[in-house]
Amino acid sequence: MKPRILLVALLFASLIPTTASAAARVQVLTGSTPDMRIMPSNSFTVADSSQLTGIRINLPVPVCDATNSSMCDDLTLLNLQDGFDLRPRVTVPFTGPIDVSTVTAADLYVTGPGGFSTPITQLVWDPKTNVLAGTPSDFLRESTNYSVVVTSGIKDTSGRSVIACTSVCSSTFTTETATPELAKMRASLDSGDAYARAGITDRGATFLQGGVRDVFPAATVTEIERGDQVYADPTKPLAFSLVPNSAVTGVGYYAFGSFLVPRYQTYADAVIPHVPTTQTPSPIGAQRVGFTLIVPAGTAPSGGWPVAIFGPGFTRSKYDLFLAADLNAAKGIATMATDPAGHSYGPASVAVVHQGALAATFSGFGQGADLDADGDITASEGVGPTDHKTVDANGNVIADAPSRFATVGLRDGLIQTTVNVMTMVRMVEHGVDVLGDGTVTLQKHVLAYYGQSFGAIYGTMVMATDTHLSVGVLNVGGGPIVEIARLSGFRNLLADQLRVSRPTLLNGGPGLNGFTESMPLRLDPTVTNPYPGATTIQKYFDHANWQERAGDPVAFAPLIRLRPPAGAPAKHVIWQSAFGDHTVPNPTAGELYRAGHVLDLVSYYRNDKTPTAGSDPHGFLLDPRLFGRDQGQAQVLAYISSGGATVIDPDGPGPIWEVPIVNARNLDCTHYSQPQSGIAYTASAGEC
Repeated sequence: MKPRILLVALLFASLIPTTASAAARVQVLTGSTPDMRIMPSNSFTVADSSQLTGIRINLPVPVCDATNSSMCDDLTLLNLQDGFDLRPRVTVPFTGPIDVSTVTAADLYVTGPGGFSTPITQLVWDPKTNVLAGTPSDFLRESTNYSVVVTSGIKDTSGRSVIACTSVCSSTFTTETATPELAKMRASLDSGDAYARAGITDRGATFLQGGVRDVFPAATVTEIERGDQVYADPTKPLAFSLVPNSAVTGVGYYAFGSFLVPRYQTYADAVIPHVPTTQTPSPIGAQRVGFTLIVPAGTAPSGGWPVAIFGPGFTRSKYDLFLAADLNAAKGIATMATDPAGHSYGPASVAVVHQGALAATFSGFGQGADLDADGDITASEGVGPTDHKTVDANGNVIADAPSRFATVGLRDGLIQTTVNVMTMVRMVEHGVDVLGDGTVTLQKHVLAYYGQSFGAIYGTMVMATDTHLSVGVLNVGGGPIVEIARLSGFRNLLADQLRVSRPTLLNGGPGLNGFTESMPLRLDPTVTNPYPGATTIQKYFDHANWQERAGDPVAFAPLIRLRPPAGAPAKHVIWQSAFGDHTVPNPTAGELYRAGHVLDLVSYYRNDKTPTAGSDPHGFLLDPRLFGRDQGQAQVLAYISSGGATVIDPDGPGPIWEVPIVNARNLDCTHYSQPQSGIAYTASAGEC
């Protein structure tokens, strides 16, 4: 070829678009910002000797103003943590598109001490940013070094291996501590320091208000009523309702008492002031909380009646005791309950016990407060931080600002509730004289704890932490809280939080309540086209889970069997879950059970095989309208009365109870359309 012709040919070739085979290979990014490198990474930590891990998170915080204040608040709180999340959102940025079908457990995983390895699952590929995200299949240990590993086995859309550093990219990170804070609080109770700092000198129970003992022979009680302070203005009328009571067989007395607890949460925001993890939080003072007590009829055994503690659910109260203890008194077991922190409406709430024409009215010890300043006090307003509203003279909301502590969520309310229950345990050990004359007393030891829903959530924390308890039954619990909310009827609460966030995170789409998160469950396929704005919501939820671990039952579950605290007695704990639970969905229960390796201790109530299959089965332990109530309570009683030795199958060879659960995959799906699909809940069906 002549030189001139060759030159023309080369010039012409240079104008032809580059083919895929000649394009630059896709690489794993290894930049210097969180968005441009594999995360999590210890590159974004600093040394801090005041933390148990020796480090503290140090994520970059942008210039902050009114438009992005929530983002700044979130990062500021994260930068107080002493490590990364225990099931972190792993992100891997690439320079271009990849073939997601080539991502296998051998190419994207987390490694740790002792040969530990777990794949990254529940994958989301964002084609707009070329970022692959997912979570470790296994729950990680606290205060432990791990590495995210990405290999060149992943291929791009042309079938070529991606460039992963020199064949393997690795990002080392250290997990946070979550459970030591509550353990320190428990130790502070046992040493007496918590009481001293709170100014508590009387650790016992009292049944006296205004010189009158609020203890009533059960045979004389015709009705129990509650008057709830639902308005911040104490001059407005209370909202009265009857307390359902099915605990009548074998009952001698209904009693209403109170005791003092160390209060750790602030009253303005319902958060516990942060301290480094080598330190113990100090109470801000003392708070008097109420309790209900059902005492058996007859003569108490030597040493007093055995006593069990019941833990009520979210938005519920100590009055649920009267639905939760139908069988206990006849078995000779006294049962008591206190409210979850921040629950039971305002402090002006009352209880009214009717004895025919006579009525006794006394404080209900409501713990709620109008935290959002809208003039109302709801059933759980006080358990955690809320938005802050401005209302006009007519009560209309004219402005709504997010809380600085929004992503703290229910963490501190769960910690405070656990402290309250542990204080109740020690109150019982101090001695409880119901009538004040020594004739009706309780044993100075708590036989067992059992809790329903929220009561099983903080109940997991109680059973994992308290060395004074050994027997427990935990009914329809799960975690983390954000996952419970997004998959359940509490999704509207998350929507409110996303709406008021700065910037707002509501992204519309098909999802219920105005947002679509595009988050797969364990058995779902990889998401390859997340809805616009979904990955920002995913990051927000990840940060909330990260911050809430100190009040997350999933973080505490491993302490019950896998890694019990030093000096703790052997724990005897079983769990109950319901097929298709719409309030604490099955995948959140499965998350807890897998973290604790307790699937063999789970009894599974097959609501889909009962006459009430069309109902949400969440309340089956308490709700007389649901088929499994008597069976569930029978299993609870058999277990706690035997000291954790007897686990019955409530329907024997029948199909309604699996003891233990047969198909653990049923805990990997909701059994109803996920709310992010936009389909409202109707009923539950189908095996996973």
